[in-house]
Amino acid sequence: MVKFADYEAERFQNYVQGRALTRQQLETWIGVFRSLLPAGRPLVGLDVGSGTGRYTPALADAFGPVTGIEPARRMREQAEAQSQHPDVRYLAGSAEDLPVERGSADYAVLMVAWHHVQDQPRAARELARAVKPGGRLLVHSGFSDHMPRIWWLEQFPRGPEVDASMFRPLHEAVEIFVAAGWRVVGYQTVEEPSSGTRAELLEQLRLRTHSVFSLFTADEIDAGFRRLEELVAADPTAPVPSQHLPLLTLERR
Repeated sequence: MVKFADYEAERFQNYVQGRALTRQQLETWIGVFRSLLPAGRPLVGLDVGSGTGRYTPALADAFGPVTGIEPARRMREQAEAQSQHPDVRYLAGSAEDLPVERGSADYAVLMVAWHHVQDQPRAARELARAVKPGGRLLVHSGFSDHMPRIWWLEQFPRGPEVDASMFRPLHEAVEIFVAAGWRVVGYQTVEEPSSGTRAELLEQLRLRTHSVFSLFTADEIDAGFRRLEELVAADPTAPVPSQHLPLLTLERR
């Protein structure tokens, strides 16, 4: 697996600002989850690789109590500082080592976290342990053969190629999950609304909170930001295009 920047040492400082979701984006994801998760309420959820809690409080509002699992202490501290939701707790752990009891969750989500998991077969088994039979697992992740078009990334030399290098192909991910006790419910793309204007996106990107920046050379970063600055200067208030993002849904057998 690709080794990324250390979120404990550096990325945590700007992650909240650099990866902020708009209300419309968050509502879009929650709406999709609502269509895929079991019908009963409340549901007990796991937000695995919860980071600074971008999704966790919204999941709790929509479905019931959620435990955010995050290995980086400083990311957890940021999450706790952002929200004191009564139905949310954050615990130290990882996808390979979940600090919860067997069959204690109705569902789990991994939102742009699967590619950070170093031992994916072990993680798939551990998720199967934690989620009860019939429960759901929602994996929003890139897959090397199903990569979304990302407007800003296309401005960097080798941008899409470098981005794809972080991910396994979809069929390999499916094989890992199926071997661990999951069945595939479906694969789809979610149209995530625009994040805002080009100028707003540029300021977020300057914080370099995306994993792909760890894999670019200094020259590629400089060239990409020059290109972005030129495009933004030409029309700073133009909206960033919406994105069609992958989502794999699995069910615990």
